[in-house]
Amino acid sequence: MKILTAEYVKSFVSYEGYDLPLLPQFAFIGRSNVGKSSLINHLLLRKKLVKTSSTPGKTQALNFFLINRSFYIVDLPGYGFAKAPQGEREKWKYMIDFYLRTSKELKLIFLLLDLRHEPSKEDQAFHAYLCERNLPFVLVANKADKLNKSRRQKQVARLKKVLGAQQPILLHSTLAKLGREELWAQFKSSP
Repeated sequence: MKILTAEYVKSFVSYEGYDLPLLPQFAFIGRSNVGKSSLINHLLLRKKLVKTSSTPGKTQALNFFLINRSFYIVDLPGYGFAKAPQGEREKWKYMIDFYLRTSKELKLIFLLLDLRHEPSKEDQAFHAYLCERNLPFVLVANKADKLNKSRRQKQVARLKKVLGAQQPILLHSTLAKLGREELWAQFKSSP
């Protein structure tokens, strides 16, 4: 996809206050520090549109980016080991759940996993949550550059087995510039 415009529009700490024009939305989520922001920047061919950080828990709101003035990419807070008080993490959990359950414009969720590791309990729980609610999602194994090709395939098989996933898992690496076109294909094929 050719990216003509990509701009940060607004952040929401509650989807209940959503006031942007109604356009299709594509959300990105995964555990803290899985590389959501870097992936979005790679997807949009921008270096610093989405703020990246080595500190887990940097994203603490629903961040909306308007792409080609025709749809939004939504960067959701990470789940898992964010260095934030329990009460704050509970607020994020409620905010994410409310958004995913109520957004009529949400077309697809990209669930990011770290290819190098077993799916965490939080990864497994979030995958189950998406399945139980019949929400449209794609699994993305991020940081694929950290493993060689044969190890990647073994690890993808392991991820699928642990999650009980039936659908394919897309590979992505910002550093190796891997998976960008495959991700855009998911945008195009979403309902």
